[in-house]
Amino acid sequence: MTEVPVSRIQDKNVNVRGSLPTLVQTRNFASLPPLPAKMPGLGNLLTLYIPLIGWITLGLVLGRVLPRKVPEQLGKFLFWVGVPASIMIFLRQADLSASVWLAPLVSWIAVLLGAVLAVLWIKGQVYLAIVASPPPVQASQQQPSTLKRSLIHWLAPQQLRRRPTQGSFLLSTMVGNTGYLGYPVTLTLVGQQYFGWAVFYDTLGSTLAAYGLGVVLAAYFGMKSSRGRELLIALVKNPALWSFWIGLGLRTVPLPQGLELGLQGIAWVVIGLSLLLLGMRLSQITSWQNVQQASAGLSIKMILVPFIVGYGLRFLGMTGSPHLVLVLQMAMPPAFATLVIAEAYDLDRELTVTTLAIGSVMILLTLPLWLWLFG
Repeated sequence: MTEVPVSRIQDKNVNVRGSLPTLVQTRNFASLPPLPAKMPGLGNLLTLYIPLIGWITLGLVLGRVLPRKVPEQLGKFLFWVGVPASIMIFLRQADLSASVWLAPLVSWIAVLLGAVLAVLWIKGQVYLAIVASPPPVQASQQQPSTLKRSLIHWLAPQQLRRRPTQGSFLLSTMVGNTGYLGYPVTLTLVGQQYFGWAVFYDTLGSTLAAYGLGVVLAAYFGMKSSRGRELLIALVKNPALWSFWIGLGLRTVPLPQGLELGLQGIAWVVIGLSLLLLGMRLSQITSWQNVQQASAGLSIKMILVPFIVGYGLRFLGMTGSPHLVLVLQMAMPPAFATLVIAEAYDLDRELTVTTLAIGSVMILLTLPLWLWLFG
């Protein structure tokens, strides 16, 4: 197998030297860079939280008083026009050095790691559920005590033995909201210069994972698979993918400074509307069941995966702002695409919506952690 070089991918904010095999051989734990003594990105948290909480709260209010078709129309506008346009605009200011192609690779590593950890959790839960409910023939043989059975039932609720629930749990640990939420977080905490890393992570990683691997798993665990072709077409028609490639081609075309500033303003308005739409969609979530399983899935998606992969990248020698962008994207809550797929394949919708709701609040608590560890 040909060794893939990562050398000569270096700028003042990226530190990735040598090939990956060489890095693994030469790097040792003693040489790991120490944790930062201060948190350089935390000063921007207030700048992020004020509009983030403000727009989402406004969306929660408007989502309850406006007709249901309003968020639907806003969602269509952002999907077909707003987000694609903002991608092309922000790409003009982004630093797209050769190393940016590491972003989709890291995205797929995070997706697969989340899936593996979710499968291990499901296997453990199913085993505990079986222990808690032995067959009748074993009822008189070494029956677990009442306290032990109660503890096992709390740790392993019976619903995770259902295939649709397992499918929803898997999706929640794999695909993050790296677009509508990941973009504004990256732009505010890291800056436009490294926005390309977030776009590459989202477009070539999360989007393809959701409508590719996610659809395959949903068809396997779900109750029906008749809409697989429709979701495949939706992936191909996704305007974010097309705008990504168009933006790459047009980013070097010079524009008058006034027009450039105007486009930047439009792109930031789109970011605000995306947060508004997120609040509107959250206002339509009425179920808070399955909190226990939702919390387990979010712990995998938003804590374990970014922690493991983030320190893995640091071990391989990657530091700086691009490293922080990747960690922040990995730490995003589950994407609303998981709900679309869950409804299309009759997965556990209640678990999916509970995960979305809790994850949207949990991100406010976890962002300071990642800034402290990797900022």
